[in-house]
Amino acid sequence: MRNILLVGIGGMFGSVLRYLASVWIKPVNFPLATLSVNILGSFLIGLIMGWAAKQPQSEFWRLLLATGICGGFTTFSAFAWENLQMLNQQRYMHFCIYAGGTLILSLIAVAIGYWLTK
Repeated sequence: MRNILLVGIGGMFGSVLRYLASVWIKPVNFPLATLSVNILGSFLIGLIMGWAAKQPQSEFWRLLLATGICGGFTTFSAFAWENLQMLNQQRYMHFCIYAGGTLILSLIAVAIGYWLTK
């Protein structure tokens, strides 16, 4: 139950931060807020997971900060982290399938979802 609360509380803060970013960074023919959030979230999850790897008792902070706040802020940060892990493990085929598949299949899925509502 503690882990669920940590992720939920972190996710709430991350979602609010995501909303505030979209308010502060106005799009001008380009989704700058989303781009900024994805890059910042990826940078933060890299910092958090790098720090957590060196700490024996880091599960509390990893769940609150990485899974919760970064997850609520942008799921792209988790995607970027997972891809980096596959590259570090030299799992290049899995990386290509995951990165390419996520991009292509997500675009197809959003197009189908949008098409179904017309």
